[in-house]
Amino acid sequence: MTKLFIYHDHDRDHTETWLHIRSSSAFFSLQLTLSLAHTHSGSARLTITVNVNRLYRLMASMASIGSLKVPSSPSTAATSSNSNNHSRRSVVKRLAFSSSQLSGDKIFSKAVTGDRRRERRPIVVSPQAVSDSKNSQTCLDPEASRSVLGIILGGGAGTRLYPLTKKRAKPAVPLGANYRLIDIPVSNCLNSNISKIYVLTQFNSASLNRHLSRAYASNMGGYKNEGFVEVLAAQQSPENPNWFQGTADAVRQYLWLFEEHNVLEFLVLAGDHLYRMDYERFIQAHRETDADITVAALPMDEKRATAFGLMKIDEEGRIIEFSEKPKGEQLKAMKVDTTILGLDDERAKEMPYIASMGIYVISKDVMLNLLRDKFPGANDFGSEVIPGATSIGMRVQAYLYDGYWEDIGTIEAFYNANLGITKKPIPDFSFYDRSAPIYTQPRYLPPSKMLDADVTDSVIGEGCVIKNCKIHHSVVGLRSCISEGAIIEDTLLMGADYYETDADRRFLAAKGSVPIGIGKNSHIKRAIIDKNARIGDNVKVIVLFLNFFSPLNSCLSYQIGASSHYVY
Repeated sequence: MTKLFIYHDHDRDHTETWLHIRSSSAFFSLQLTLSLAHTHSGSARLTITVNVNRLYRLMASMASIGSLKVPSSPSTAATSSNSNNHSRRSVVKRLAFSSSQLSGDKIFSKAVTGDRRRERRPIVVSPQAVSDSKNSQTCLDPEASRSVLGIILGGGAGTRLYPLTKKRAKPAVPLGANYRLIDIPVSNCLNSNISKIYVLTQFNSASLNRHLSRAYASNMGGYKNEGFVEVLAAQQSPENPNWFQGTADAVRQYLWLFEEHNVLEFLVLAGDHLYRMDYERFIQAHRETDADITVAALPMDEKRATAFGLMKIDEEGRIIEFSEKPKGEQLKAMKVDTTILGLDDERAKEMPYIASMGIYVISKDVMLNLLRDKFPGANDFGSEVIPGATSIGMRVQAYLYDGYWEDIGTIEAFYNANLGITKKPIPDFSFYDRSAPIYTQPRYLPPSKMLDADVTDSVIGEGCVIKNCKIHHSVVGLRSCISEGAIIEDTLLMGADYYETDADRRFLAAKGSVPIGIGKNSHIKRAIIDKNARIGDNVKVIVLFLNFFSPLNSCLSYQIGASSHYVY
């Protein structure tokens, strides 16, 4: 329910009008005070005083008054609370126009004078106020397409994902039947109105480069914004004869290119994470808190905490301590009360750490200063640049993400993330979100064909041919061919890069080879079958105990002849 109150006061010297809007759903009050002085110039000034328990909810209401835009640096504010509700914290902002026109183009911070003067104190923003809430509104000025440059890091050698990374980079690993891991950060950028994207690659990059050129080669941003997804490979130069030594070093080697772009922030992303995030909210939080660096973070349990950078934050969400992959006593020292993130007591006990997601918004001038002047020898963001920026007093802010996120860094994580999309009734990660779709290479494949097949709790990619077989709780990649009598359970099939013709199959049969796909009456259970794998007839590959460090258990990229049996 929304109520509107209008008050009018007139005396010999001035006229004032107050307009109050109060909504029971969002619980905010908006006060407009118009003071007209009786001068010969007829000058006027409009002052807007805003009291709101959550600043983002105000954006839509302010826009209706004159397309108001949020200033890049937040003004000073005062916090207020009442005795009936100590749990709510209100942020008070005062914005003033420099002219009598409601254009919204010249907004600046203004201190209140006279009888309404209040003590100027630093703005207090609880971590919840900058979290990735679906209820928050974004109002970036300038907009992300013009002011943000996306930098996606292709990752290292991917030894923990071997043999999936034997001939491909980590971001090029297939995902969810139709996609590749690199499609996730690129799609998040495009859905967040960020159309200028660089992808830095070094290891086994041929497959990744081919996919990016086929999927995102067109000018995505149109003529005006000049959007692009461009690959930057590691290279030697007279100034630097070395390859990329780490995440920070990779960015440093291409700073000469990045600084040519007229942007405000760099958005640094990893190419091997599975999640869906609105980066515009991330960037808005960075600007609202006037941060130098903003780090995406989430609560983490003790079992996985040693694999991440951990942090401690204050009541404003500012990072006061950062430790990269601590162990032993250092790990215990990073334990915090995560109820500050909004977790209940039970979940806070299960997840007593705050972990970095390896995703950063860094102001352009700050990035240039850190990598060239402050830490010219630093190779890694997580272990060197971020802790270093914290230690020299820069404002390093935490942005609390509350959605699904998975680091696809190991075979186990990769297997679980893929099969997680088959969960009922709600998958861990959904590719069916119409508001934020995941893009990929258009292959123009025919629909999958299933002939007398029994398929349950599974995801089937494009262009598959499945004949009289049983598939349960599995992900079947594009162009997969599964023959009669086969049983596929709890398995990830990556599919194939091409079809074999009948002539190809006859030729293979003549020389005793096996065609691509799963042969007749074969049984595959709890395994990962790589692309273009050849499994013969009457083969059994059954994993009783998952050992994700065994190459055959994790990935079958070789030819397996007829009547072969593998039980683990």
